[in-house]
Parts: sequence; structure tokens; C-alpha cells
Amino acid sequence: MTDTDRPGSDRPDTAHPLAGKTVVDLTTALSGPYATLLLAGLGARVIKVENPELGGDSSRNNAPYYSAEGLQAQRTSDKDMSVSMMLRGRNKESVTLNLKTPEGARVFRELVTKADVLVENFSAGVTHRLGIDFPVVHELNPRLVYASISGFGAQGVPGGGKAMDTIIQALSGTMLTAGEPGDPPVRFGLPIADLVAPLFGVIGVLSALLEADRTGRGQHVDVSMLGALTSLVACEPFDAFEKVGMPLRTGSYVPRLAPFGVFEGTDGWFALCGPTDAFSRNLLTAVGRPELADDPRFSVRDMRVRHADELHALIRDWAAGLDVADAVARLEARGVPAAVVRDTGEAVRDPLVLQRGEVEVLRHPVYGVAPELYGSGVPIVLSGSSTSLDRPAPWLGEHTDSVLSELLGYDVERIAALRAAGAL
Repeated sequence: MTDTDRPGSDRPDTAHPLAGKTVVDLTTALSGPYATLLLAGLGARVIKVENPELGGDSSRNNAPYYSAEGLQAQRTSDKDMSVSMMLRGRNKESVTLNLKTPEGARVFRELVTKADVLVENFSAGVTHRLGIDFPVVHELNPRLVYASISGFGAQGVPGGGKAMDTIIQALSGTMLTAGEPGDPPVRFGLPIADLVAPLFGVIGVLSALLEADRTGRGQHVDVSMLGALTSLVACEPFDAFEKVGMPLRTGSYVPRLAPFGVFEGTDGWFALCGPTDAFSRNLLTAVGRPELADDPRFSVRDMRVRHADELHALIRDWAAGLDVADAVARLEARGVPAAVVRDTGEAVRDPLVLQRGEVEVLRHPVYGVAPELYGSGVPIVLSGSSTSLDRPAPWLGEHTDSVLSELLGYDVERIAALRAAGAL
């Protein structure tokens, strides 16, 4: 699938919705870089500021790596790049800058005066210690939107306040929403907290940009991983379920929506959803028991909920004798929502999501297209604008000279002096 095959790809570069906006990216790891990846895909110029003393973004040292021989568990040459960076660094420019040096701090102050957005995901208090927190930057550039993505919010928490995805999953209650009653906590395999918080961060940035365009004043967008994930947990009325005796953890089935769940066929698994009376009636016809549609146990939703175990057992017995494709076909023929449970490799190769640019094949800056590697695209299709992540991730500091000379007007001698001072 080529870039020109996807919807909106015939638009000129200037048709990107954030064309002309500049983002200073102080983020590392996943939560912040995913936010700036989306902003880059929407057309913003993202200047990734990386600490040369630390070797840049920590994702640069995440195995596996892509090399001339393909995927490797360890780096084999200086041209190898981590798959994490190949994915998260797309459409970004890399500048090395040591903010702990006076010279580096001065460069940073000049850089933010040219920017529309700054995004950081330091632990609470770090930006204050570095002298680059919102009050300081707001004085330098009152129009700038300053976004912070942290574990617990910009105010911090007592103690270390260090946050990792699993810690946030534990604190948010997410781990006790999956699995069977009595099971140990279940860690969600996708780093959901690291991915949900940046979505809210981007929503906040876009909202604040609209406000800045209207008023000329930027503001601080403060998003916490804990708050973002807990807010999603609160979208389901788990407290109410518990008070009326509905189980919070129901494993493969959802009794309160019966028939609803994941069932096993002879060669895999499939999911079905039949919460309405019409869906349920059609499902019972599909499994060869149309007479049960008028059975008082299954004719209306409240009774199906009461007899969910019987209903799900009936479907389970029916599915056990069928291959998954046959079971899904029979359900779909009756208009029942059903789908094969796919593994991740099959899912990211779906021609539909590839055609829409929601998943993209990754590129290495030297070795080109990596046909076995797929990464997230921008899952937003706009009728009048383009969204794409078509430039490979940069090497550490690849754009330092060009950004300092083109954006800030530094000459060769000044850049050399900054390097000699350890600022770059």
C-alpha cells in the first residue's frame, strides 16, 4: 500500500491541519512521544529535543533493533535503530540540547519563542528544577501552549511520584475489571495508560491552540496518566453493578448484556454481541434454536441477564462443533455482530486499516521500508486535509545544525562554540 492510495493523500502538504505550527518536544519513552507523534502526523513541525548526556530518548535503546540483516535482539552497528524509535520518531526532527548547561538553557529559551506548543512528560517538579516550567516559559512566549503529561498531574504526589504504565493500571482499578471473579489482578497487555493519556493530551493541546488563536494567550495543559485511565474506568458504572449484585469481573462473557462474549470453535475463538431483543432472536435462530426466542427466559433483556449462564452455555455448546469461520458466517447471515479473534500480527496487516493509514509499514532512515514492521498511523481520516507519518525517525541530533541555523539564525561558529561548551 502506497501513501497515495490512502484517503486524503492527494492533498498538498499545506493541507495538513497543523501545517505552520511548531512543537518543541521534550518527551521520552512512550506517553509523551505518542502525543507528539500524533501532532506530527497532523502536520505540525515537531522538534524533538534530546539530552546528549543520556544518549537521547530512552526508546533509542529499546530492543529489538532493525539492521541491514533485519530484526536483531541487540544492536550490531551504529546504523541500527530501535523499532521503538522507528515507530515513535517518525516525522520529527532531532536536536541535541543539554538543558543543564547555561548555554543550552539559553538556546532553549530562544527555541520556545519560535514555537506554538511545548510538550513534556517529566516527573512532576523536574521542569521547575530545570527552570523551564510553565510560568517561566509563559513569560518568554505568552502564546505558547505548554502540555504536561505525567503520572499524577503537575502538582505531583507525596513520595517519588514515579509512574509506569503497570503502576497506573494498578492504581486506576483497571486490573480488577478483567478476568474471572477471584482471579489475580490482570495486567492489560497493551500499555493502556501510556497510550490513553497522550490522547487526552492532544485533545487539550488542540483546544488550547484554538483558545490561543482567539485570545493570544497560551495555557498549561495538564494531563495525568492516573486521571486519564481512571476517568475511563468511571465511564462504566462499576459501583452500581456491585450494589445490585452484578459481578464486576466476568471473564469471557458479559452477563448484563447477554448474549455477549467470546466463544471457542474447533480452530480458534470468535466474539459475538447480541444485547438487543432483535439480535438475540436472530442469534437463537442462527444456533438452530429459534423456538427459544419466545421462551420467557430469553425473550427480553432483563430475563436474559438473569439466565445468562444458560444462554451462554447453549452458545458455547453450539460453537464447540464448528470452525470459527463457519460460526461467524452463520451469525453474520442472521445479522448478529460477530468477528474472529485475530492475533496482533494479523490485525495490523488488515488491508482496510492499512489503506486508511491507521497502520503503516515502518521505514528505516538508511535501509528503507521494513516490510515486516508495522506501526500506528494517525487513525483520523479528514475529508479536506492530509494526515500521514511518511518520514522516517531521525538519528540522534540529526537536525541540530539545521534547526539552529534556519530557525534561530545561528552561524557555523556559534554552533561550534555551543558544541565545545557541551550544550549540544
